[in-house]
Amino acid sequence: MKKMNLKSERRGIHVDQSELLCKKGCGYYGNPAWQGFCSKCWREEYHKARQKQIQEDWELAERLQREEEEAYASSQSTQGAQSLTFSKFEEKKTNEKTRKVTTVKKFFTASSRAGAKKAEIQEAKAPSPSINRQASIETDRVSKEFIEFLKTYHKPGQDIYKQCKLFLDTMNHKRDLSIEEQSECAQDFYQNVADKLQTRWKVPPEKVEKAMDQIEKYIMTRQYKYVFCPETTDDEKKDLAVQKRIRALHWVTPQMLCVPVNEEIPEVSDMVVKAITDIIEMDSKRVPRDKLACITKCSKHIFNAIKITKNEPASADDFLPTLIYIVLKGNPPRLQSNIQYITRFCNPSRLMTGEDGYYFTNLCCAVAFIEKLDAQSLNLSQEDFDRFMTGQTSPKKQESDSFSPDVCLGVKQMCKSLDLLSQLNERQERIVSEAKKLEKDLIDWTDGITKEVEDIVEKYPLEIKPKSQALAAIDSENVENDKLPPPLQPQVYAG
Repeated sequence: MKKMNLKSERRGIHVDQSELLCKKGCGYYGNPAWQGFCSKCWREEYHKARQKQIQEDWELAERLQREEEEAYASSQSTQGAQSLTFSKFEEKKTNEKTRKVTTVKKFFTASSRAGAKKAEIQEAKAPSPSINRQASIETDRVSKEFIEFLKTYHKPGQDIYKQCKLFLDTMNHKRDLSIEEQSECAQDFYQNVADKLQTRWKVPPEKVEKAMDQIEKYIMTRQYKYVFCPETTDDEKKDLAVQKRIRALHWVTPQMLCVPVNEEIPEVSDMVVKAITDIIEMDSKRVPRDKLACITKCSKHIFNAIKITKNEPASADDFLPTLIYIVLKGNPPRLQSNIQYITRFCNPSRLMTGEDGYYFTNLCCAVAFIEKLDAQSLNLSQEDFDRFMTGQTSPKKQESDSFSPDVCLGVKQMCKSLDLLSQLNERQERIVSEAKKLEKDLIDWTDGITKEVEDIVEKYPLEIKPKSQALAAIDSENVENDKLPPPLQPQVYAG
């Protein structure tokens, strides 16, 4: 408490200690968003309010049941006024049903806690218990995995854990700082730990990278709800603007963006669906590295789709337009918030190097292109672009605009089918013509090769010389003509 007062005085802020304590007097700090209670006391008060509301709902339901039984009994006893009683009974039953529905809605809304508008706003801002339980389970799991991982580092692992705990405690006391200042603290912490791993603890580079990934996972899992799309920034406003912009550009076709992807091929269509799924799944991850992994998987599916379509490796000029098309088609939730979160709290060594950093840079370029997309970017006239943006017409509806409004749907479908058959007939004729041309080219090539061979043979005739007479064998009778040297005579040397 004393440290907090000194820190506040340095910033020129005078805070009364009693105003910071929980209203229930438990000794912990209260939260203005929870009506001055601490998290524990607020949950207790909230639980009491819910139990009270449940009891009131049960009493109301029993009372309504009794009234319904009494109304039914009175309707059976009065035979003369049966129609009037029945109409009143139906009216009363409808009113009671409406009240029941209202009661159930109140039970599942924030008004069950207090009923006032201010309390509803505070309840909407406060995280629900189920979400807190889920976050707590995931946090515990990540903490256990982090501790098990650090056991392999022995003494450096203990120091790393102490440094992480100290950083988390420091960040908990820096909630009043701007998100940019918190980002600088996180980046400085990454740099300091990486330097200590390399210089002081002499950890190999490959183990340093693994350790930094685990440190980022442990820290950002705990800090996610505080630093992702905070209320002090305009990230949410940018998210809504990007989503609105993408919805307005739903009419953009792959041909306008020069996307080299043919979705009529089943394998390519599957790759496109997987890429869209990966880019949407990015919002469900809590760790910046996991979000980058989703972007990387999406990009690899895009490269595979282009490779299957073109039957050759994709280039960077093909990748970026396709990524823009995937973003337009998927419209990922909270796109700007995810980009800002990765930029602020991702490990800088991973963000600035490697394929993750390359794909993330392309995603940022794709979003910037979408925000500034105009008629010139799509090779359209300004009039067509404005009509497409306002929804007056669509490129997909231009074919059906040639029909009059009185034409029935069957006639339109028949005309489209005839048009398709005409295109198929032209395609078949073109294939037959190309096949005949190929056959003629093969015949001409064969004749040309034959003529070239004949010309070469004529120019350089093959002379066959007569067979030469074979030499006589050594043991034959014609020894004189062989001109062999005389045989060696044995010589005797006197001893």
